[in-house]
This record gives sequence, C-alpha cells and structure tokens, in this order.
Amino acid sequence: MTDHRYVELQCASHFSFLRGASACEELFHQAAVCGIEALAVTDRNSLAGMVRAHEAAKAAGVRLIVGCRLELTDGSAILVYPMDRPAYARLCRLLSLGKRRGGKARCLLGWEDLEAYAEGLIAILVSDHADDVTRRRLERLRAVFAAEAHLALTLQRRPRDQMRLHELSMMAEGAGVKTVVTNDVLFHHPDRRILQDVLTCIREGCTIDSLGFRRERSADRHLKPAREMHRLFHRHPEALARSLEIADRCRFSLDELAYQYPHEAGLPGLTPQQALERLTWQGAAGRYPEGLPDKVRKLLEHELRLIADLGYAPYFLTVHSIVRFARSREILCQGRGSAANSAVCFVLGVTSIDPERSDLLFERFISQERKEPPDIDVDFEHERREIVMQWIFETYGRNHAALCSTVIRYRSRGALRDVGKALGLSEDLIRSLSSQVWSYSSDGVEDRHAEELNLNLQDRRLRLALDLSRQLIGFPRHLSQHPGGFVLTHDRLDDLVPIEPAAMKDRQVIEWDKDDIDALKFMKVDVLALGMLSCMKRGFDLLAEHKGVHLDLASIPAEDPRTYAMIRKADTLGVFQIESRAQMAMLPRIKPRTFYDLVIEVAIVRPGPIQGDMVHPYLRR
Repeated sequence: MTDHRYVELQCASHFSFLRGASACEELFHQAAVCGIEALAVTDRNSLAGMVRAHEAAKAAGVRLIVGCRLELTDGSAILVYPMDRPAYARLCRLLSLGKRRGGKARCLLGWEDLEAYAEGLIAILVSDHADDVTRRRLERLRAVFAAEAHLALTLQRRPRDQMRLHELSMMAEGAGVKTVVTNDVLFHHPDRRILQDVLTCIREGCTIDSLGFRRERSADRHLKPAREMHRLFHRHPEALARSLEIADRCRFSLDELAYQYPHEAGLPGLTPQQALERLTWQGAAGRYPEGLPDKVRKLLEHELRLIADLGYAPYFLTVHSIVRFARSREILCQGRGSAANSAVCFVLGVTSIDPERSDLLFERFISQERKEPPDIDVDFEHERREIVMQWIFETYGRNHAALCSTVIRYRSRGALRDVGKALGLSEDLIRSLSSQVWSYSSDGVEDRHAEELNLNLQDRRLRLALDLSRQLIGFPRHLSQHPGGFVLTHDRLDDLVPIEPAAMKDRQVIEWDKDDIDALKFMKVDVLALGMLSCMKRGFDLLAEHKGVHLDLASIPAEDPRTYAMIRKADTLGVFQIESRAQMAMLPRIKPRTFYDLVIEVAIVRPGPIQGDMVHPYLRR
C-alpha cells in the first residue's frame, strides 16, 4: 500500500483577524489527528500568531512551517516561506515596510518590494482562474523568484473544478513555474464553517442574509487527512509531492531567534556589570549618607552576584538611564511590582522602598532557578510620560525600540453583539441578552439567561447566536498597543518581528504581545503612566513653595499615624492600589498600621486567594 504523506502549506489562524475561524492550538491538534506531519501558518500580511503557532506545534508534535500570505496592491496573493534565519529577517523587514506605508492595520506592498526581499523565500501564487491576469502574474513571479516560484492548486467545489486545475497546471508549465497542492484552510474542523461565515459578516459589516458572494463558497476549507488529499488530487501526484519538498527545505524555527539586549554605554572602560556595580555603590552612598547598614550591604552584594550570574546588568543600566533622564526633567517616577523587592533598584533610584525597613525577597524578582527575564515596571507622571517615551525612541533608535502589542479579544458581550448583528437579531434583543451576563465571563450567555427573558430557545437564529458567540469568546479582534511595555534590541528589532505604526502619533508597536515575548525570553521595560504621581508631584511642589519642605518619594515620612488612620477607615478614594471597593471593604478588617500590613492586605485581595476561598472581601468568617 502506498504511504500517503502530505503537508498543508496554506492555513489561516484566527490571527488573520476575522478570517480564520480556529486557534493555532486547534489547528495543530487537528493536524496531528489527520496525520499531517507539518503545517504552515499563513496569516494575511502578518506574523502576529506565529509565536502561538510555535508553542502549539511543540505541544502537538507537528512541525510548524513559518509563512505569510502577502496581499499586493495589484490584487495578487502570494504565499511566502523563509528557508533560513536571514530570509525570515528579510520577511519581517518587508512586512514592516508595508505596514509603515499603509499605517495602522494596513500593509501596502508591490512587486518591486517583493523583488528587493525575495532572497531565501519560497513563493506560491494563489489564483482561482487560468486567465491572462494569472499568466502575467506567473511571469512576474518567475522573474522574481526563479526556481522558487510555484502556483497553488486548490479545489473550489465549483463546476469545472478539475478542468480549471488542469488549465492552471498547463499555464504554470508554460511559464516555467511548478505547481503545488494546498487546501486554503480557514478552520480546523467542518463544525466551524458557520462561525467562519459569521466572521466574514462581521468583517464586511453586513448580515448573513445580505452576505451573498462575499461568503467563502467552498464548505470544506478545513484540514483533511493526507489520504483524503491524495484522493482529491490523484491527477496531480507531482504537485502533492511538492508540498513535502517545500516543507523539507523550510527548516527555519523561531527557536533560532537569538534575542540580544542593547549594549548599554554604561561607564567608559567598564563592562556593563562593572558599571552597574560602581553605580550601585555610588547610589548606596547617596541613599545612606550616614553609613551603609550591614543588612543593606549584604543584600546588595547578594543581588549583584545573581545579576552577574544571569547577565542582566545591561537591563538594569537601561532602567537606570531612563529613570535618570526622567529625574533630570523633574518627572516623578517610581518602580513597582516585584522590582520593589530589589535593594539595587532602591539605591539606583528606580524604587523608593528602603530594604532596611522591609524584609523583601529578591528571588521573587529574579531567580537563578526560574531564569526568567527581569520585568521592572516604572510609573511616571501621566501627563509627562510621553516625554520619556519619545526619549527612548530617539536614544535607542526606531529600528531598535518599539512597544509590545496587546491582542484585543472578544469577551462575552462583544461576541454576542457582533454575532447577533451578523445573524440579524434586533438591537433590543441583543441588549437584553447582554445585560444578563458579566462582560468578563468566559461562559457567555447561557440558556437559562434566555429562558429568564421568556425567549424561545427553539428559534434557530437565537440558538445559533448563543452557541456561536460562546465559540467566539477569546478570538483576537485586532491589535492595540501595550500601555508602555518597550522591547529594546541591540540588532535591528525588525529582523525579529514586524513593526507597525501605532494609532498614536510617533509610536510604533511590534506584532507580538507580552505573552509572546515572554515565551521567546525577550526582555521588556514597562514605562507606565500613573495619574496619582501627577497629583503627588503637584503636592511636592506646593510643599516646597509654601512650606519650604522639600520631599521626594523616598523621603516621605514612613508609617505616618494620621495616614494609616485614614486607611483603616477606608478613606482611600483615589489612592492607588487600595481604592477599589474590595480593598476598601477589607481595610477596616485588616486595620493596617505599617507598610508591611498594607503589603499583606493588598496581596490577599487578589483573584487567586478569593477564588481559592482563602478570603472574601465582603463576607465575615
């Protein structure tokens, strides 16, 4: 019996944004079930889902082929696959160029751009008809990619399908271009077909009744077993075999991406570690003018050893230089989160938490065992943070600095709203159903919610709206910018990931979000905005002007009894971290009198302890 083997080279994930109807995890799991040994993810003009695909491929045991579907300005659709690391870098630069031209959420590329970045890429032209337009595009493809040019053969389940494939094959042969079979996958399983139609409605801004020919005509755009693909394309054995040949040549993996943190200038003649140590001891002398306590000295020595072992000195120098710039402009800033556990951060001026007064565990911030990149969050005055952000762009260069993206995903109400509109439900009905569920719910609107509104669950459109909206929860809607997470690199950042302009002027973002860069062990610096710091800056200025009292965050009197008396009464409206209703409900019960009491109180009013039934802010035991 013939051993049937096949590799799917054209597959859109839900990171194609309102086109693909399956997550990467679902696609690779189904590929394993179907016996497909490798799967190419080819989202449109984007690599946004590639890290998720990389992780899903490892979990499923199916090899990922990195790819992209390029939509050119003349209407051509070309699948490209980098064969090695330099070719991947060229693909990222090509996408960055198109996005820079097109602006937010657009990508403008032409054949001339493709020609400039074609080296190391395998290309497949996607075309439905064997007409003069396809012939001209094949000739152009051959001129740009030479032996790496291919034409996709894909069934459309329309009349004359086999004749169309034959004509395309003959046209490709005449142009000196090889053919290859693809399935143009939009979802992992046939059950997702209706959801894909609804996504098309959302993208086109119409209802399912008026969708017409904008709907995907083929109903089987799902992953198929290798044996089934051989049955469907038995007249094109060479094109089937070519999918394996292309897969064997495209061996690039995201594991090859070697992230390099910027080489900080530091101090002349010193390595980053030596520069950090000198700045640390100089900062310690400034923080403790009456002498460095033994406890703090031991902490600093311990932290510096660990930083040296893990090679994180450049990261600390970066944060120090950002904070130093902010202070030079008298912009109030303060490090928070686990970075506050660091004595080095305190003496460098990054945080104002004195380690002599607090028993803080540095390993909560950086650990030899976890080997996770450090993550320092620094808050700046919200009205002046943009000054700091633009300084970072100018200092490190726009080819080396960008913000992370944030994936905006569907939640319960948004999913129900969009699905309901696509299916033609009335605004009143959608609003009534939405009011029955919490926006952050992961379960969506349940049957009991509809029954409480006396709705007929036997109605097909209502039934579909409830079921499809639950499927849509968690799907990416679009990319937005992270509040302030900067990724900085020594080499060009657009060699690692495409960069696109943000909606805000003079900002740019990469296509990957915080979870993606964590998975690849990239380091980021969070430059965040905090309105309360603007209030405190005004307070410090007023104290200096009217009382002659000069204070900063580190010199505010500690454990002030009047302050903690207000906190115990829950008089904390507008006070960062303890202003929520849950925090205010717990404060009179915990009765904090010291900073450490406050740390404990904030720590326990979190989703983890509450969901684990360790504590409840509104119930007394």
